[in-house]
Amino acid sequence: MSEDSGSNAKPQWMQQQERGNRFWLRIMSTLSCLLGRRCSRLVLYGIAAYFVLFGGKARRASRSYLARSLGRPARWYEVYRHVLSFATTIHDRVYLLRDRFDVFDIDLSGAEELHRHYGGGQGLLLFGAHLGSFEVLRAMARNRPGMQVSMAMYPENARQINQALAAINPAAAPDIIALGTLEAMLKVHARLDEGALVGILADRAAGADQYLQRTLLGAPARFPSGPLRMAAMLRRPVYFMAGIYLGGNRYRIHFELLEDFSALGRSQREAAMQALLDKYVAALERHCLAYPYNWFNFYDFWDES
Repeated sequence: MSEDSGSNAKPQWMQQQERGNRFWLRIMSTLSCLLGRRCSRLVLYGIAAYFVLFGGKARRASRSYLARSLGRPARWYEVYRHVLSFATTIHDRVYLLRDRFDVFDIDLSGAEELHRHYGGGQGLLLFGAHLGSFEVLRAMARNRPGMQVSMAMYPENARQINQALAAINPAAAPDIIALGTLEAMLKVHARLDEGALVGILADRAAGADQYLQRTLLGAPARFPSGPLRMAAMLRRPVYFMAGIYLGGNRYRIHFELLEDFSALGRSQREAAMQALLDKYVAALERHCLAYPYNWFNFYDFWDES
């Protein structure tokens, strides 16, 4: 693996403040439940237009990414569609976190192999990305009694998610593990031993990390090595997971086995980590090309390299 010598530098996405307001989240949540998804989402068109017009950094990042995924310069309405897709997945959290799965049409792809692994009683690692919606995974768990889903994430993101949940649905109590400490790793290990699915968004660093370079959409990009080391240490099967927004009320949850560390010896782990990153980046690129408006890293991802 090729390491970036400036690996401990604070990544750009962590330098950008996430915008959030619990009061307005509560208002939006209430309106969404009173008016229904179809009517309440009308406000999203205005929100998306505002960010396209006045969100200079996000607009430039969207245009740069879309040029890579579409293979040509992005038109203004494609940037708008990109931002609107992101706004839609955020809005849909209101319903997903309230278990209103009935308002969505969700199908599964590649779940048979995952179910065979999971049916054996062992916990699995899910490597996702800021691609589509991770929350739709709960729709699958809802239809399988006893299935447990945990999310491991950067502590600041965990705090923001918990605040958002308190605003949207105080009764929602997802299992979120804030990474960055030995205790967090022990919690992840315990959840896996209990048979849980533990997800991590592996396209961004969970705090200070060493970075590895791979080519994504034709240019070098940096990926954190932490999730790879976690997979090797915990010795579990690792799946790629993406909850792709297809437009309207449609989502597709895709699973793809990347690497199985459970039967590997210590001498094989380094090679398996390299293969895992290669397969993860390949799956990520394939989904970016097939579903370009689902990429929600609104900063210059490639400038990190």
